[in-house]
Amino acid sequence: MTGVLEGFLVIGVVVAVGYVLGRGGMLGESGSRVLARTAFFVASPALLFTTLSRADVGAVFSSALLVTAVTSAVACALFVPLALARRRPAGETVVGSMASGYVNAGNLGIPIATYVLGDPATVAPVLLFQLAILTPLFTTLLDIVPGDGRGERPGWARVVFAPLRNPIAIATAAGLVVSGTGVVLPEAVLAPVELLADLAVPAMLLAFGISLYGARLPGTGETAVSVWSAVAIKNVVHPLLAWVLAGWVLGLTGPALLAAVVLAALPTAQNVFGYAVRYDRAVAVARESALASTIASVPVLLVIAAVLG
Repeated sequence: MTGVLEGFLVIGVVVAVGYVLGRGGMLGESGSRVLARTAFFVASPALLFTTLSRADVGAVFSSALLVTAVTSAVACALFVPLALARRRPAGETVVGSMASGYVNAGNLGIPIATYVLGDPATVAPVLLFQLAILTPLFTTLLDIVPGDGRGERPGWARVVFAPLRNPIAIATAAGLVVSGTGVVLPEAVLAPVELLADLAVPAMLLAFGISLYGARLPGTGETAVSVWSAVAIKNVVHPLLAWVLAGWVLGLTGPALLAAVVLAALPTAQNVFGYAVRYDRAVAVARESALASTIASVPVLLVIAAVLG
């Protein structure tokens, strides 16, 4: 229980600081966008590279990675037909899909894994799958889908070379190459990269907090159905999928089952908001889904910890 509350307290304080900055206009009208773009182009690639370059890729290939990969992919996919049936813009469909299955495994998952599951390493398969697969995939899709309501159609060259323009994809590939080859980089090379990496999470949380000032209540307006669909999938369907796959199909029990379900029940990551801001796609859906799913995940995680713990 302590880990759940501590994890939410950590991100809540930083988001609240961002809100105060937004309310006071201390960073100007473009403060949230500048922070989000800084995180996307500089800090997040640095964080991805340092994390993946040190990851023991072989050690995380286990049943936990299978549960993460299958349930996250299904959760993301479930949003797509709902959006297509309502003829929502392509950008909103991509952002809503990401919000449905991309969990806050970093700044919230790590403290919860430490204090609830007793081992911060349990979050490694989730981080690896999201960093190596979901992040490059979704950011590339956001780069090539038509702008919301503008009817743009990217040419074949833009589609084919999209990953080469994506700093997230480039950093992911570079990190995996370093990890896979066993190359040891000099400290003089890693030190500035690590310094920039430390900026990623606070910059994203501050940008998110700034954007909350003056924003409408989550789940209202034209995008209400998309927001609540993503929240329902993220907070209810995703952990249920993990419980069925891990407990019934794979036969996991005890701490392994608890870890699978708890990690699936984590709320939408603020990274989704940062990527939406970067590509100017369904920013309201990303912001409101992250906020609403974070609030809803508190009782969900407490119940899971009490029942399976």
